Amino acid sequence: MNLHFEELTGTDGARIGVATLDAEKSLNALSLPMIHALSDKLNAWAKDPQIVCVLLRGNGAKAFCAGGEVRSLVEACRAHPGEVPPLAAQFFNAEYRLDYSLHTYPKPLICWGHGYVLGGGMGLLQGASIRIVTPSSRLAMPEISIGLYPDVGASWFLSRLPGRLGLFLGLTGAHMNGRDAIDLDLADRFLLDDQQQELIDGLLQLNWQEQTAMQLNSLLKALQQEAVAQMPEAQWLPRRQQIDEWLDVSDVTCAWKAISLHRDSSDLLIARAAKTMSEGSPLTAHLVWEQIIRARHLSLAEVFQMEYTLSLNCCRHPEFSEGVRARLIDKDQKPHWHWPDIARVPDAVVEAHFHKVWEGRHPLADLSSY
Repeated sequence: MNLHFEELTGTDGARIGVATLDAEKSLNALSLPMIHALSDKLNAWAKDPQIVCVLLRGNGAKAFCAGGEVRSLVEACRAHPGEVPPLAAQFFNAEYRLDYSLHTYPKPLICWGHGYVLGGGMGLLQGASIRIVTPSSRLAMPEISIGLYPDVGASWFLSRLPGRLGLFLGLTGAHMNGRDAIDLDLADRFLLDDQQQELIDGLLQLNWQEQTAMQLNSLLKALQQEAVAQMPEAQWLPRRQQIDEWLDVSDVTCAWKAISLHRDSSDLLIARAAKTMSEGSPLTAHLVWEQIIRARHLSLAEVFQMEYTLSLNCCRHPEFSEGVRARLIDKDQKPHWHWPDIARVPDAVVEAHFHKVWEGRHPLADLSSY
């Protein structure tokens, strides 16, 4: 199953639920069975009065979770060209329900986001009530490289970043370190990679019967004070003004050109981001531009409903399959995009991604009633 669950009993008899993603070879990428199992256990713990807190973590030193397991998804897309494969409808329905349940979880839910926290991993981390990053954390929404788009609630959290940083991070797939995550309110606490057991021990010693929030905050604050000296330098907030100026443009074609100009920048961080974008999918760039505009005034439930529509439509179009082929299957790193020119992506194709591809009620219409 690539998942491990345990319940630890504290000094006052209260129990801590610990869910561990355990697919180390695939950097804990989420498969549909993993999503179902995690959802079922979290729902059970939510209803169990003996469980007072949940810790979600990933096994192995390299990653908390490097995204969704997209290879099987693309195989299904290839078997149903131009259609929505049943697996895609099932996968995105289950994944977005899981992510939404984390955002609305009724108990303290701590997510330990060490190492790579990419795509679907960001969906899990951002839903948690206490989001922990470490010196090894590398957070990103890198979907531009595979012809998808930043999903799992990224419409919500990218559109709420300062200035045009959300747009920039969505267009470039640029990585953030632990300091960036704290700066941009994409994490709540910075702890050392080797402090996890100390955190668990502290949780087991709390008195969960009274002043829980105060005790939990004090524990996390004390642990962070030990770690703060090892916080890396900020990468993106110091560059915000520059990025805001580049992206103060009227459309995505201008944004693409503005960033592309910096592929040979002496600022290696900017140069790497510009290179990643310019080798990525122009269709994805159009979707990023649109999703961020549309999400600003949507509720969280509406965001996931919009993303479900987008994701199913991405499975009907060729870019997603081609991006995964080039990056993850054949690994030739040379995707042949159907629309290689940002200025020639048809507006009608972009707009069609936001239109439903099913009959009747939205499959996620009930989210807001959770």
